[in-house]
This record gives sequence, C-alpha cells and structure tokens, in this order.
Amino acid sequence: MAQNLNKNFESESRKLLLRLREAMAEDSAGQARLDKITGLIASSMGTEVCSIYLFRDEETLELCATEGLNPDSVHQTRLRIGEGLVGRVARHSRVVNTADAPSERGFRYMPETGEEIYSSFCGIPIQRLGENMGVLVVQSREARDFSSDEVYALEVVAMVLAEMTELGAFVGEGAALSPLHQQSVLIRGGTGQEGVAVGHVWLHEPRVVVSNPIADDPEAEQKRLEDAIEELRVGVDRMLEGAAGGDKEQLQVLEAYRMFANSKGWMKRMEQDISQGLSAEAAVEKEQSIARSRMAKATDAYLRDRLHDLDDLSNRLLRILTGQGKDTGAEMPENPILVARNIGPAELLEYDRKLKGVVLEEGSVGSHAAIVARALAIPLIVHADRITTEALNGDAIMVDGDEGVVHLRPDESVATAFRDKMAMRTNAQKRYASIREKPAETLDGTTIHLQMNAGLMADLPSLEGSGAEGVGLFRTELQFLIRNQMPKRTELAEIYSKVMDSAKGKRVVFRTLDIGSDKVLPYMAPQDEPNPALGWRAIRVGLDKPGVLRMQLQALLRAANGRPLTVMFPFIAQFEEFRAAKAEMEKAVERERRLGHILPDTLDVGAMLETPSLGFAPQKFFEEVGFISIGGNDLKQFFFAADRENERVRRRYDTLNVSFLTFIEGIVNRCNSTKTPVSFCGEDAGRPLEAVCLAAMGLRNLSMRPASIGPVKSILRRTNLAEVRKIIVDARERGDQSVRAAVKAYLKETGAL
Repeated sequence: MAQNLNKNFESESRKLLLRLREAMAEDSAGQARLDKITGLIASSMGTEVCSIYLFRDEETLELCATEGLNPDSVHQTRLRIGEGLVGRVARHSRVVNTADAPSERGFRYMPETGEEIYSSFCGIPIQRLGENMGVLVVQSREARDFSSDEVYALEVVAMVLAEMTELGAFVGEGAALSPLHQQSVLIRGGTGQEGVAVGHVWLHEPRVVVSNPIADDPEAEQKRLEDAIEELRVGVDRMLEGAAGGDKEQLQVLEAYRMFANSKGWMKRMEQDISQGLSAEAAVEKEQSIARSRMAKATDAYLRDRLHDLDDLSNRLLRILTGQGKDTGAEMPENPILVARNIGPAELLEYDRKLKGVVLEEGSVGSHAAIVARALAIPLIVHADRITTEALNGDAIMVDGDEGVVHLRPDESVATAFRDKMAMRTNAQKRYASIREKPAETLDGTTIHLQMNAGLMADLPSLEGSGAEGVGLFRTELQFLIRNQMPKRTELAEIYSKVMDSAKGKRVVFRTLDIGSDKVLPYMAPQDEPNPALGWRAIRVGLDKPGVLRMQLQALLRAANGRPLTVMFPFIAQFEEFRAAKAEMEKAVERERRLGHILPDTLDVGAMLETPSLGFAPQKFFEEVGFISIGGNDLKQFFFAADRENERVRRRYDTLNVSFLTFIEGIVNRCNSTKTPVSFCGEDAGRPLEAVCLAAMGLRNLSMRPASIGPVKSILRRTNLAEVRKIIVDARERGDQSVRAAVKAYLKETGAL
C-alpha cells in the first residue's frame, strides 16, 4: 500500500515538473512565468500559498512572485539574509519545515504580505552548484508538518527553478530578474601576483549547461545514468591502473573516486531524483549542489577533501552525460585571462605565455600557481569568490593584481578608469626603459645592484630587457614541480647549462631544491605535519634524504662546464646545517674531479637567511659562508609569527616595522664586519618604498621580479639615502611602530614618489 502511495506521489511530482516545463516553454515574459509557476506549485502541493524569493544582491532577498500572499507586496517585500524564516533558509541552505511558523525561532512578521493567517511554513533553498539563488516557500492555514516526500518533491522543484533561473527563463519585459551573466560584477580577492591586465575570460573548465532539467521518460533517464556511471567507473579503474605504484596521495584520491563511483547511496539518491521527474544530468547536478553546499560549511579538512572528490567526480559524470567535454571547440579569445577554481603548475605552464592574467576561486599566495604566475610575470588573483559561476568564456575582464580586484563585464566608467591606470603604467615603463643601462645610483652617490628572480627558461629573456645585473635567485624546484616524475641528472644539467648560456656571462645564483611546506612534489608523498611551513622542508629534506641533493649538485657542476658557478642552500636555520650542506658540495666536487669532468672556474657557495635564528649564528658562520641572501618572504612570517597564507594576520605586520628594519640592519652590520656579501630577495625588494628603506638599512644588493627593476631603479636614482636613514632613525627614537608614513611623506615631498 505504502509503495503504491509512493508511486502515486512520484507520478504527481513528474506531472508538476512537466507543467513547469510547459510554463518555461511558453512565449511569455519572465514575470508571467514566475507567477504561473507559483500557482502550479501551490495547486500541486495543496497549499494556499507558494512564494519565490530571489537574491537581488549578496545580502538581499526579494519576494519576486506569489500565489496567495498580497500581490502588491511582490517586488516590495525584501529581507536581509538571515532575517526571518526565509532569510534563515537562505543563510544556512537548509530546509525549515514547521506547523507553527509564528512560534519558530527567528520568525519575522511581514504585515504587507498578509501572511498572518497562515500557520504552516516550508522553506526550501534554491541553489545551483552550492550557490544560493533564492528560497521557495509554501504555506497553509492548516497547521501541518510537510512530509519527507513532500519536502523532497519541493527540493526537486527548487533545483529546476535554479536551472530555469540560470537559463534566463525569468528575464524579459516586466521580469523579476535582470539577465544573468550580463551585469557588471566586482569581485574582491587576494593578491597572488601584482600587475594589471585587460582581456577576455578563458575558462579552464568550461561550464556544463543543463538545458533539459525535466525528463519525459524516467526509465530512459535511469538507463542513461546507469550507462554513464559504468563509463565513469571504467575510466576511474583505468586511472588507478595507470597510477599503480606511483604517488601515494594520487592513489588515495583515485581510491576515493572509485568509492564514490560505486556508492549505492549516491546512485540511489540520483535514481530517486529521476523518479520524481528530473533528467539524468539534472539529478547529478542536484546531488553536486548539495555536496558543494556542505563543502562550504565543512570545517574538517578530511571531509572537505572528500566532498571535493565527489564534486570533481560529479563534473566528470556530467560531461559524460551532456557530451560537453573540456574541449568545446571554442577558440581562445584575444588577450586571454584564465579563470579557474584552482590549477596546478604543470597545467598553467601548458598555456605557455599566451595568458595575460589568472583568476582563481581558491589558490593561495604561496601556491604552485602563484610561483608560476610570478615566473610568467602575469597578475594573479586568488580567493575570487564565485568567479567560475559568474564568468562565461569571452566575457570582458579587468584584473587588478595590485588591489586584488576583478572587474567582470565592467561598465564604461570602470573600463575608462582602468585604461587610464594602464596608460600610466605604460608611460612609466617607457620612462624606466630610458634608464635601463644606467646604474641605480642614489643622489648621495650610493650604488644599489639590482638582480632579478627567475625559475623558468622563459624568464631569461627578461634579464637583458629589464636592466637586471644578474639573476639573484633561480628557483630550481619549478623544474621538479611541473613533472610527474623525478627529472634525471642529465636533464637538469642541460636545463642549468641553458640558463647559464642565456645569462651571457652574468651571475646566476642557483638555489637548491626548496620543497616541502606548500611546495609538495607530485611524486613525493606529503608529510602529515601540523605546521608544514615550520616542518620538514628545503635543506632539511636535502640533508635527511641526500640522494636528490647530490644529484642536483652534480647536475649544476656539469652544467657550469668550466664557467663560474654560484649555489645557495635554502632555509638554513643554524651553522651546522650550512656546514653539512657545504660538505655535500665538496663531496660532489671531489666525485666530479675523480670522474675527470671539467670543474667550475670558481665556486661560490652561500646560504639563504630565512629564519631569525641564523641572524644570531656564530661569527664563524659569517666568516665561512660565501654570501648571504636574506629570504624576505619567509623571514618576515617567522619574525612576526604571522603565516603569509593566512589573510587574517599576514597584512597586520609591516615590512617597514621599526623592529624588522632594525633586525635587517643587524644582519647587514654582521656581514659587513666579515666582508660577507649580502642581498635581500623577495617581494618587498620589488616594492619601491620598501626597496628605498632596505637600501637605507645598508643593503646594496636587491633581487626581485623583472618588472619591478625599472620602478625600483627610478625611485633610487631620485632619493638621498642618508636623509631616508635619518628619518628611520628618528622614527625609531620616537618609538614609532612603522616608518612607512614618514618615509612616504618625505619621498612625496621631494618628488621621488
């Protein structure tokens, strides 16, 4: 008997969806469609009221259509997210089902709607792929709890409403909504790499569009789903076979895929969705929306990863069902700006130098993608919320990496202001080009040597064009990160040799492999560490597992082939670590000598000072080390105990803090006492104001991204370092926390800034 009732209910649900499809197909305005839909739902559910609230902006819901409430309240009644029962449904993306709405926590009476006579309330979130779009509400005078079957049917209807909204069914004359993907959108994110760019959106994973959310034949849809699931399972099994014996983490992800692909619960839920009247792809997307909604709330890292796996698997299944693969046949637009949820370094490098910028929904300032974006000298925005759901291929987009802002489909006033900013940059670049061959000599006669940072062969052409005097940091780990397996010694020797060839005799400082923390090799099992930035990384890995370090040192020695070679070890925290690393270099040299290979003409071995502890190393360390490069990015986070990946704290602490500058000055003085060359390498070296203050603290060598050399050289040539140093000393004596305001005011007053 219960089974027959359930089948009857499913039949009524399918009839409702078919009526909704008919309403969607009618040649009527968007508002008329919405009005008809509320009537159909109220009639089908046996309620006096059905209302649809949609988001006007991120915080505001608007009553856009109703059957049963006062029609004059349509487009007049608005609620903030979290306000009333409707706002509660929207905020938490959860159903509210109550027989006595006025007694429910958070109830808010809206007198203009005339809803005071209705006791029961059931609110269902309207969401698509985790994005809240509105709330569907049914109400009745009778005090009733809606059954689980009724709630489920409303969830199916809400999913269809979300798809109809996405497809623009409610747009038109007298419409409830403005057209989606046409309005100008401002999205604030975080700066992964500075710079500005104007271009057109190129989606790394094109959106899957479900154009047929409602199906006529449930049995045919069940068969389509079963066939697609089988194809998905076969594909996952093949991937597992291909990865057998490989990276443990990759195998774990694929095992999770297999678990979900064979999950009876997942399959049963989608089959139930289809029985209610959804198409196979709509059923998949409904489950994917629920997973994304849960993902946004999950605090447990393991649960988030598993939900992410399910989301990725759903995407694969949708592409099988719709035939919409990654290769859609669309041509990459002019001046492409890549938009993605996240992306690995190898995938990013496959685009070569075509891209003008990158915008990521996830990512971080220290991610592999950020490292590659810096190497490619293109702006990168991270944490750009909703960008993949807002953007379409070909959309106009402006990326401001300096401010961490994305303008999608900008209006003319924004576009004009942005073009003015770019024109100013272009004019400034012309000015920098005029001083390319001139030294960075300050007004009081001090010369500062400017080098560039690099990590790819593609960076080397910038050496001559930027005016850099050499490469102060060549990141060797990028050659490891972009491969799926460990590179061979001969391959590395060839790469390093080409780097030295491209430098045409200018000094190149090769930093040995800096892995661990946020830089985990694809073929290296990640360590389960509570704080990887302070864990097993860089030289610690090299000394504990010396095989790779020795192989890399041998490759560098062979690449030099009689030329001068400069190598530095990263993340040295104490003198003994440097001695141990240098001993490995001496062993490598001796081995190459025994093999009869040509040794470097000169060999200079240095260390990166990235931990405060090394600033207090014994005097003997400063006497023995060939040179020191201050790694500003890591040093600053350890000095202030502020993780540079944590947006809440990383901006609280200023490079121009008096304490930090005093510490830098102390390092410089110790190096000067032993005549040890010292440089500063990091993002701050490439910021004009910071560069001036670092030079005032005694640093005479700065290494930065190529695009920063012109601006830094320009300001140094118009600055009196002795006067800047006096301002810093005076601020220190006054007890100021930062010298930024005082130095900035001075530089503006003198016309240097």
